[in-house]
Amino acid sequence: MRDYMKKREVRSTTVIAVRHQGRVVVAADGQVTLGDTVMKHSARKVRRLAGGTVLTGFAGATADAFTLFDKLEQKLERHNKNLMRAAVDLARDWRTDKILRRLEAFLIAVDARYSLLITGTGDVIEPDDGILAIGSGGPYAQAAARALAAHSSLDAEAIAREAMRIAASLCIYTNDTVAVESLDTTS
Repeated sequence: MRDYMKKREVRSTTVIAVRHQGRVVVAADGQVTLGDTVMKHSARKVRRLAGGTVLTGFAGATADAFTLFDKLEQKLERHNKNLMRAAVDLARDWRTDKILRRLEAFLIAVDARYSLLITGTGDVIEPDDGILAIGSGGPYAQAAARALAAHSSLDAEAIAREAMRIAASLCIYTNDTVAVESLDTTS
């Protein structure tokens, strides 16, 4: 039974955050894969938290990600919507709590000020260039977004969508059904 479950493990996805020209965007594909079978094409892997002021996206086990969304929402309430403090608090709990440290997911969380990658090893990482990507197609999407940001006049959403299209053309665990959420960062 254990070998069967290993073969049927849930594969990852692609989620990208792009901070560019006064906007921040989080985009994710909709594919859910179990082993070598696509189970769903239109899953929604991006969410708004803290009254819409924080955008999040996840890669990894779905139930684990929903648990982490709930925990991050609680931390945002505790820290008056301060994303950096909430992320550090969540990462600390995720790394040290007996139950939370078993969760298998990565989170991207952004607000008007910060773009953060949050992991179960206690990492809270803010990129130098405002571009983050996670999941099996993450490296493809991140490379594409960096090139597009540097060498085109596209806005943040267009960069995220094109980066996701490129990732979907390369990664078998990523499709071209993309959900996008965005925030204005100029206020």
